[in-house]
Amino acid sequence: MKVRVATAPVSWGVLMKDTPNVPQYSQVLDEIQEAGYVGTELGPYGYLPFDAAKLRDELERRGLSLISAFTIFNFLAGKEDETVYREALETAQVLSAMGCSHIVLSDVLFVEERRARRAGRIRPEDSLGEAEWKRAAANVDAFARVVFDEYGMRCAAHPHVGGYLETDFEIDALLERTDPELVGLCFDMAHIAYGGGDPVAVLDKWRERTWYLHIKECDGRAREEVIGRGGDYYDGVQSGVFPELGRGTTDWRGINRILEEIDFDGWGTVEQDILPGMGIDALASARRNRAYLRTELGW
Repeated sequence: MKVRVATAPVSWGVLMKDTPNVPQYSQVLDEIQEAGYVGTELGPYGYLPFDAAKLRDELERRGLSLISAFTIFNFLAGKEDETVYREALETAQVLSAMGCSHIVLSDVLFVEERRARRAGRIRPEDSLGEAEWKRAAANVDAFARVVFDEYGMRCAAHPHVGGYLETDFEIDALLERTDPELVGLCFDMAHIAYGGGDPVAVLDKWRERTWYLHIKECDGRAREEVIGRGGDYYDGVQSGVFPELGRGTTDWRGINRILEEIDFDGWGTVEQDILPGMGIDALASARRNRAYLRTELGW
């Protein structure tokens, strides 16, 4: 087994393309290097330069590789959501130019009010119906086919609270309906846990479809408090649902056991969802997260 470890601008508070008061990308790249990582994701659309020559220069000067990008894609609308589709395709073009092998796809987030309010407590009746799942899977497959045929990359679907791919049964619904050669899973253990699933069980079930990792901690105790008061995702972030690695309730040993059994060989991106203004020293956390993976898991 070999897990190559990167990180991403999200660990510096760059959550979405419209998140205010985020640090300059030059500072984030400097600190990614300083914290001991060898790779980074692209961050939200437009955060890092999309000019491949400039981006390559920024990364090479710091000894960093571009690994992938957390990319918003409208599962239900597909091409009909023209802006989101265009941004996803442009992101794929940048990743391909930089030699990446995977693009991470998340459903659009927080646009459906009921889903946004019920982060972490989605029931089957809150989910999509059969016809909608067929449409969502067809849209993901179609985008994945374009990405593979034109850019030589595969798509890894990312579960995230606040979108239509959140729970363990929604992961099943999408993966069961998509092409296993084109669409895999970005295994984000923290979002699976936040969505009410058991990350070890999800990883065990989808061993062959797990192509990429988002390495993230979830504190189940903080999650229960947020859910108990009806909080949303941003309340969860502010309340410490995503702490530093090893400071939550994630079963890292169970996850590592399955990764060893499948002889996983690929990239994992450390993420610690924070917001600007929370008072967290992102560089210090990034260092401790990297140290935890080395000392506790041997990654």
